Amino acid sequence: MEVAFILEKLILVVIVFVITLVIAMYSTLAERKIAGFMQDRHGPDRAGIFGLLQPLCDGGKFFFKEEIIPAYAHKTLFVLGPVIAIITACITSAVIPWGQELTIGDRTVSLQVADVNIGVLYVFGVIALGVYGIMLGGWASNNKFALMGAIRAASQSISYEIGMGLSLIALLMVTGTLSVGEIVAQQSGFVNWNIWVQPLGFLIFITCAFAECNRVPFDLPECETELVGGYHTEYSSMKLGLYMFSEYINMFVSSALMASLYFGGYNFPFMYDLGLSSNWITIIGVIVFFLKIFGFIFFFMWIRWTLPRFRYDQLMNLGWKVLIPLAIANIVLTGVFSIIKDTYF
Repeated sequence: MEVAFILEKLILVVIVFVITLVIAMYSTLAERKIAGFMQDRHGPDRAGIFGLLQPLCDGGKFFFKEEIIPAYAHKTLFVLGPVIAIITACITSAVIPWGQELTIGDRTVSLQVADVNIGVLYVFGVIALGVYGIMLGGWASNNKFALMGAIRAASQSISYEIGMGLSLIALLMVTGTLSVGEIVAQQSGFVNWNIWVQPLGFLIFITCAFAECNRVPFDLPECETELVGGYHTEYSSMKLGLYMFSEYINMFVSSALMASLYFGGYNFPFMYDLGLSSNWITIIGVIVFFLKIFGFIFFFMWIRWTLPRFRYDQLMNLGWKVLIPLAIANIVLTGVFSIIKDTYF
């Protein structure tokens, strides 16, 4: 029985890993297509039907491009930087529940790799480690522009992690648990989604998610207008590809986390009123969950081709002078409403 359980988890890990890489790969195509639509052009359309083979061509190009390591770079850390970035991006999704339990024969399979009771803390711990990949890459390059991008990334990540953490404290006050699986399970149906009770917390969280993923308008760590390319200026070949992949994987995982914490995860309206079997509810729930994720990914891309990037002082002022005070105010308001609810209702 123990061997079968381990085998189930290994299969689930492989499936989640493959799906994550495929979505990250085709997110690059989706971004270029959306950019083309917004700029009144076609985007990639030569490699395969509608350009569907373009991500495969780009991946092959990264593998076969010339590998260059600067002469005065710290070679070990130079290689370690993108490795840390991609590993931390991939392992964040371990605590996300992709669906309910699926019955196969006489076995019940959970669609969550690790249902730990401190899942939210795990996510924040891994996110905090992710900045080391960027920081090491920028410092090990021995390039002043790359180092400046790495310093920006570190300070930006620290600043916006505080706002993100404070926004989640109010959510945890409402749900009473740190388990992502339990938070999703509490949001059955539609009216129980946390977005209805924590709209301000969600706005703070999604703003901080943009900054954590280094997405426009918060892409100052790789701002090419004054930093050439930012922390990955000296990178080429697949090492640059790993940094780019980690950014898109982070965007996918952030979208999955927001869908889980605020929009019910795999829950959908009237899911228990349609008379469906548990397996069909699970399958439809997985589809609904990924549709929510794709909606957030589209929003990330929409914002990129709509808003200009901030100046660095504006970025830091927004984090420290606006989002953190708002998050603290949200905690106070949540506490007051909780007291009123417990006392009079």
